[in-house]
Amino acid sequence: MELESKIYVAGHRGLVGSAITTELEKLGYSNIIKRTHAELDLTDQAATRCFFEEEKPDYVFLAAASVGGIVANNTYRADFIYKNLMIQNNVIHESYKAGVKKLLFLGSTCIYPKMAPQPMPEDSLLTGELEYTNEPYAIAKIAGIKTCESYNLQYGTNFLSVMPTNLYGPNDNFDLEKSHVLPAMIRKMHLGKLLMEGRHDDLVADFQRFSKDDTVVDLAFAKAELQKHGITENHITLWGSGTPMREFLWSHDMASACIHVMNEVNFVDVSKGKKEVRNTHINIGTGVDVSIKNLAEIIQNIIGYKGSLIWDDSKPDGTPKKLTDVTKLHELGWKHEVELEEGVRMMYKTYIR
Repeated sequence: MELESKIYVAGHRGLVGSAITTELEKLGYSNIIKRTHAELDLTDQAATRCFFEEEKPDYVFLAAASVGGIVANNTYRADFIYKNLMIQNNVIHESYKAGVKKLLFLGSTCIYPKMAPQPMPEDSLLTGELEYTNEPYAIAKIAGIKTCESYNLQYGTNFLSVMPTNLYGPNDNFDLEKSHVLPAMIRKMHLGKLLMEGRHDDLVADFQRFSKDDTVVDLAFAKAELQKHGITENHITLWGSGTPMREFLWSHDMASACIHVMNEVNFVDVSKGKKEVRNTHINIGTGVDVSIKNLAEIIQNIIGYKGSLIWDDSKPDGTPKKLTDVTKLHELGWKHEVELEEGVRMMYKTYIR
């Protein structure tokens, strides 16, 4: 990419897209195209077509997606498969028609089988059964990989796919029902700390901050929400057994990796030597994991929450272990910088600010 290249970041306000946009701007890229969901609904085929015909971007980062944690994935199964398929099909096809030089499709490591070998290499894709709770989302992302590969093979496009591990960072989703595990734990423990310390005004302010409608947010409302989500004056209830192992990557490290791949890697680099071209996607991660219980202890220590943590093992754990094999990424010249504890500290500072 040249500094003046026309770059479209689809989903620029989300966790992934905002990190990519920020890193691009830091590097001096000055012609970044942004559209909010209100301005452009990417599930709308006609609207997406008009956008690409008018803007004709040179490069596309496809970070727009409908995402959530284990509860949301399992509850809104139809929404996750429909919306994600529509978004990626429209953007990839219109990028081809508009002559986009290179597209980077962002997926997720949930594409791999529930019992994939650990760490998970790219070649383990489609070798086993998916984790049930996020199967619709995973199938949509697998379709995105195959769409990019197929367009490259049939039309000679240069569309790449990257599969980031669990991400966290600025602009994360802290909704107590729909967020991923790390931001959910940060907010739960922050609220638990406020409750233990009797900081009721701050409690109400926190719920007011996330209120999206005309709900009257007062102390009674806040306490009802706390009870609903297992936050009491002396303990917090967390989902599952705490034993699953997970890998976490700071979102701006992920953005750095995406820009590196966009600038330095082409489809020929990940497909050469293959008799049958498949699994050309690239894992993005740290190659290091931690148990959910240890993660909770790290967050608890950083926040200074003094209560007890109770694990509700009647709730689903999800995949037992999800560690990415980042050999291909390292061979392509990129390695992460931010370690987990440092990232959690930065994340909490961002949250309370």
